[in-house]
Amino acid sequence: MRLFRYIIGAALLLSLIFLVRAWRNPRNQQFLTWATGDDDVRATLIAERDPCATAPFILPSEGFVGLLWNDPRGPYSQSRRHQGIDIFTDEAPGTQPVYAVADGFIYREDDWVATVIQRIPSDPLQPNQQIWVYYTHMADVQGNDFIEPQFERGVTEVPIKQGELIGYIGNYDGNVPSRIWTHVHVSVVKDSRGTYLNEYFIDNTLDPSLYFGMALDYESAEKTLPCP
Repeated sequence: MRLFRYIIGAALLLSLIFLVRAWRNPRNQQFLTWATGDDDVRATLIAERDPCATAPFILPSEGFVGLLWNDPRGPYSQSRRHQGIDIFTDEAPGTQPVYAVADGFIYREDDWVATVIQRIPSDPLQPNQQIWVYYTHMADVQGNDFIEPQFERGVTEVPIKQGELIGYIGNYDGNVPSRIWTHVHVSVVKDSRGTYLNEYFIDNTLDPSLYFGMALDYESAEKTLPCP
């Protein structure tokens, strides 16, 4: 019985140490500020849509960039890291606009409730390559989408210019009973033989930092990234 208590006590201590270390992480402290801070403090966390005038992409929406590319924090892990960036808003679902990050062409699969993907024929960082940009969570938990009508399900090759409206941020994650903070998830996806790879796997995505002119890789998020 005493050994059992020791084991329980040790487990609780380790859990406490883990939590303390986690919340010392500046990125986690920012999440706490976003969740509980007053409006003036929270406003300091909102990223500008065009933070770097010479970057090839603009941010698709205004908000708090809370989860980064390569991020291991929950609901992700060291073995399954975040494949893009998450931009959070405290506006109601269907209110905060989502804009195209660059010129390209919009595709939407028949079964995509909250999602579109954009083909960019010439990667601005590797002009001989094609890339894709994936946008999701543009619906509410009932599955009502906030995507503009011209991007209805099943469309392909719909032209769009940088800064044009795609839809609005929602809180749908593909599982109606679940609840997530209102945000848009965006990732830069690699091409293979003229089509996009599965965004679910981080190896199929690219570090978005240089595209947006911001330090968006979790491993270097505290560094200052000069405009390209």
